Amino acid sequence: MFKSLMRWLDSWSTPIGAQGISSENKQIQWVRILPFIILHIACLAVFWVGISWFAVVFMLLFYLIRMFSITAFFHRYLSHKTFQTSRVVQFIFVLIGTMSAQRGPLWWAAHHRYHHRFTETEQDPHSSTHGFWYSHIGWFLNEYNFALRKDVIKDWLKYPELVWLDRFCVIIVLLTATAIYFLGEWVAIVQPQLGTSGLQLLVWGFVVSTVLLIHATLCINSLAHLYGRRDFDTDDQSRNNLFLSIITLGEGWHNNHHYYAGSVRQGFYWWQIDVTYYVLKIMSWLGLVWGLKPIPQRVYAVSKIAQSSDKVKKLIKTKHKNSSTGESS
Repeated sequence: MFKSLMRWLDSWSTPIGAQGISSENKQIQWVRILPFIILHIACLAVFWVGISWFAVVFMLLFYLIRMFSITAFFHRYLSHKTFQTSRVVQFIFVLIGTMSAQRGPLWWAAHHRYHHRFTETEQDPHSSTHGFWYSHIGWFLNEYNFALRKDVIKDWLKYPELVWLDRFCVIIVLLTATAIYFLGEWVAIVQPQLGTSGLQLLVWGFVVSTVLLIHATLCINSLAHLYGRRDFDTDDQSRNNLFLSIITLGEGWHNNHHYYAGSVRQGFYWWQIDVTYYVLKIMSWLGLVWGLKPIPQRVYAVSKIAQSSDKVKKLIKTKHKNSSTGESS
């Protein structure tokens, strides 16, 4: 019990475990994940605290800003270094991402790097070969994936503020929930016509918003390896999915990303909605981020979309040539 308590307070209290998954370390650690279970059960409190437009708007806004922090800074920045930023901006958005209750930023980046290095093999943290539920949620509830894989994120260990956020991410989440509760109490006093309260804002603005955020992110590990288009021939089952791209601000173009992970943009074509990239582009105009890595032209050359377009152009050109010479098409 003491060991589990220490894991809640300091995520670095657990040493690196086995390098391969087994029937033993694949088992769910029920005591350790009690807070995660309670968070889901707490969603039922919406029937008790009621609803207000203020609470719903806060829920959506808090979802969006944390989703952006996860997709832009946990994923495209910490995991893949697809752009550069200042230490201050780095800390602010990584802090916001840590409020998402998706473990620490370095843990998140390390496991994602492992996922790309060992995609759909025994060392892949959330390999889709183990089934939907494991790739969606089971993988981070077990012993195998609990500890931080420091060997793959040595480049970030030089920042003590990031190390602190990673070690004590649970404290950040608890402080976030507490702050939202007191914000709701304050709003109830100064703007009673909004019809909210501390408990209502806590349930909608933190609990419901966080659960939706967690599962939307996890869908990229599970659904994005099952449903959608495969515009690139990769060695895995990654797919492009418009719906997932909308709810994750651009992460659903997963097949694109697995073919070329070095670009800040995951929607490779103009019609592939990538809100995270749009926001980062605006931030680059303001000087908040810079060095956004583009998509190499060679990537488009092997895209099935490009190949299909070339076939259509050749067909049209052939028909036009035949019609101009009087030949039957």
